[in-house]
Amino acid sequence: MKLKKAIFPGSFDPITKGHESVILRALDLFDELYVAIGQNAEKKYMFSLEQRMHFLQKTFADYQKVKVVSYEGLTVDFCAQQEIKYVVRGLRSSLDFTYEQSIAMANKSLNDTVETIFLICDARYTAISSSIVRDVLKNNGNVSSFVPKAIKDEL
Repeated sequence: MKLKKAIFPGSFDPITKGHESVILRALDLFDELYVAIGQNAEKKYMFSLEQRMHFLQKTFADYQKVKVVSYEGLTVDFCAQQEIKYVVRGLRSSLDFTYEQSIAMANKSLNDTVETIFLICDARYTAISSSIVRDVLKNNGNVSSFVPKAIKDEL
């Protein structure tokens, strides 16, 4: 039987409770979920790729369906290489939808076998973003209510 595989791509700099919530809900829909760090050489990250991979692996250590990976290049090319048919994206607001819709349409034009699935963020986490977490960290604030329990003591 062929596995139903999906990818949840992002920079995860760092992972937030919003990311975690979407990923856990997506597990009910797919046999395998690749939580994938897309590498962008032009972007400045607060955490190294190794740290971000560690945060993801620690957060999802108890979930066999989750595969933590990193990749370079286009998400749809990675999907083709891994035989992934679905891209999962979380939406916090209508602004997220507008942005994600344009990416989904571009992905579809590049590889028409890949479908994008949008999951609405849990209302408790709509105000949380990685950039807010980074800003709080830069100012020595407490981010424990914004990040998964598994990594809160590491930040």
